[in-house]
Amino acid sequence: HVQLVESGGGSVQAGGSLRLSCAASGATSSSVCMGWFRQAPGKEREGVASIYINSGRSYYTDYADSVRGRFTISRDNAKTTAYLQMTSLKPEDSAMYFCAAGQTCGNWWKASEFGYWGQGTQVTVS
Repeated sequence: HVQLVESGGGSVQAGGSLRLSCAASGATSSSVCMGWFRQAPGKEREGVASIYINSGRSYYTDYADSVRGRFTISRDNAKTTAYLQMTSLKPEDSAMYFCAAGQTCGNWWKASEFGYWGQGTQVTVS
């Protein structure tokens, strides 16, 4: 069983930056897809970014068009923590951000592809 804990959310002015962290523990696999999602009040949960780690050697990333060029997803060398560096933040980026883990990133933008979720961390941009 995998546990995910997010941190790093907060309030920031438009144009500012935040870095979110997602610490994973439990029965983690050497190959895993980790994703970041967000959900604003009254809206569906949407995929923001994903990173696929393949046996600790190679990985690839993908982003939603709305954040491409502004957000960067990464992971540490031990593969236990994923990060989401957010820059040039806009008010429309305000949402609860969730970290998720799954086996593949084939349809990473779909929340149903992920079996494990964190509790979320709030990001507010004004």
